[in-house]
Amino acid sequence: MVRSKEFDPDAVLQAALELFWRRGYEATSMADLVGHLGIGRASIYATFGNKRQLYLRALRRYDEAQRSALLWELTRPGPALPAVRAVVRRFAAEAGADGVRGDGCFLTNAAAELGAHDPDVARQVDAGWESLEVLLHSALVRARVQGELPGDRDPRAVARMLLVLMQGLRVVGKASADPDRVRDAAEQALASALPATLPVPSGVLAAAPPSD
Repeated sequence: MVRSKEFDPDAVLQAALELFWRRGYEATSMADLVGHLGIGRASIYATFGNKRQLYLRALRRYDEAQRSALLWELTRPGPALPAVRAVVRRFAAEAGADGVRGDGCFLTNAAAELGAHDPDVARQVDAGWESLEVLLHSALVRARVQGELPGDRDPRAVARMLLVLMQGLRVVGKASADPDRVRDAAEQALASALPATLPVPSGVLAAAPPSD
């Protein structure tokens, strides 16, 4: 009879994600993982593989969670530019928040620590950035169709500018003691890239609030 696992692999993966996110890959040993996850080394190897494989799975889980939240924020019906602004401002607020400042963004941290010499990490990071760019681009295309974005603005170029801005906010916010630094930068970038007014045609309905 096959013995069932005595732990929840999903909960263990989430705990590993949080440890890697906080400490980084190199600073996290297998002994650290055993102590933090509360399961034996053999169970980690049998369920997730070695430390690097566990790290990649944790990074992928983080990316999927981020993508799901952004998809909900940027694809709701109604005016698109308020949603884009809200996402950028959320990144700035999170980057400057005391509880987040020390950890930063897991994808950005992975890019800085391992992206230059680990192709698998680089691919995962690039996939995460690509998905964010696609979501921003789609929202900006919708904004132009709806009359919110002037025809001389290139949605792809603006999306890429915002992507680089948002990752930069996370890097600066991770070490900066002044939350206004990232917030002011975000507001200036939004003012430069997006129009101040929203001439939305009457046929475009306002986004409905999410149901409870």
